[in-house]
Amino acid sequence: MVISNAIQGMAKWCEAVTGVEGSSGYIVLLVCTVIGYIWINDGFQINGSTSKQAAEEEEEEEEPEPLRNFTIKQLRHFDGTADDNSDEEKKVYLSVGGTVFDVSKGREFYGPGGPYEVFAGRECGAALATMSFDEELLDDPSHCDTLGVGDKSQLDDWLEKFEHYRCYPIKGKLVPDAKLPSSDRIISMEELAKYDGMNQEKPTGENAGYGTLPIYLGALDKVFDVSFGGVHMYGKDGPYNRFAGKDASRALALMSFDVKDVENTDISDLDEKKVKVLKDWVTSFEEKKGYPVVGKMDKKL
Repeated sequence: MVISNAIQGMAKWCEAVTGVEGSSGYIVLLVCTVIGYIWINDGFQINGSTSKQAAEEEEEEEEPEPLRNFTIKQLRHFDGTADDNSDEEKKVYLSVGGTVFDVSKGREFYGPGGPYEVFAGRECGAALATMSFDEELLDDPSHCDTLGVGDKSQLDDWLEKFEHYRCYPIKGKLVPDAKLPSSDRIISMEELAKYDGMNQEKPTGENAGYGTLPIYLGALDKVFDVSFGGVHMYGKDGPYNRFAGKDASRALALMSFDVKDVENTDISDLDEKKVKVLKDWVTSFEEKKGYPVVGKMDKKL
């Protein structure tokens, strides 16, 4: 009743102002159009949220994973072929001058059977810049440093195309084996603690070329860099961050998050079953995850 009276009042006012009988219908049509626009684009709440809020929530859900580091061997896994364990198609990654892209959207070009399938899971910056399929140009980002001026321009064009035209997601950086620290160097507890995954700064100095700063984890007598695929687990806010920068041998063996186990590095009192659990962790780090061993801890087992 109130709405009806309001509409009638608006009709009389509109006709009095315009001098045109029946012009109120246009006003009603205009109001309906505005309301419809607001409804569609953002305005009214549906089930307690607006469409804009829903879009923002969806965007938050699709937040990309943090950048990671790749070894040559790890990158080779992402070649688009069927996974041996699940038979599902693996994603297709490739590296251009050390920057690793997820080119799965271009599977028809870079996946199995595609014209550029030889580049899948490999560093191919120099090959793309020179339009060559020469095996000698693959798997080594340093080839990009020796390109001539014209070829370097072509390399920049490929990077621009992948990132801004094709919008292939950047997954991280390829770190050549020659740049990895020696697996034989001795790492003290003080040095280990520096690589706890909490530093979010851009890698510089000896870590220039990394996608993210190293994150170290000690197990048995080995030190692994878990930034090569484990940033979301061991980095800042990750569920296993409490193990980063520490000798986590005891905690891993006991499958414990207890502070007293995380801080205690002694495993001499553990039974054979618990020691086997720890050794299984180490085997998984080396063989399944492919985390590079970047040093040894000075300890007796």
